[in-house]
Amino acid sequence: MMELIPVAVQCPHCWEYFEALVDPSQGDQEYVEDCHVCCQPLVFTVTWPDPETPTVSAHPENP
Repeated sequence: MMELIPVAVQCPHCWEYFEALVDPSQGDQEYVEDCHVCCQPLVFTVTWPDPETPTVSAHPENP
């Protein structure tokens, strides 16, 4: 089993940074997760340009 990779994400609602965990076994992915600070729903888009370093973007679920 692969370990989850921690990534810093900035919430587009409250602008605070928090740590999200990304599962490298899932490849490119898109999913909804709440901000760990303000609890607003965010859509995470994860891509893997480098097999060990994901690129993660977060945008509001309901803009």
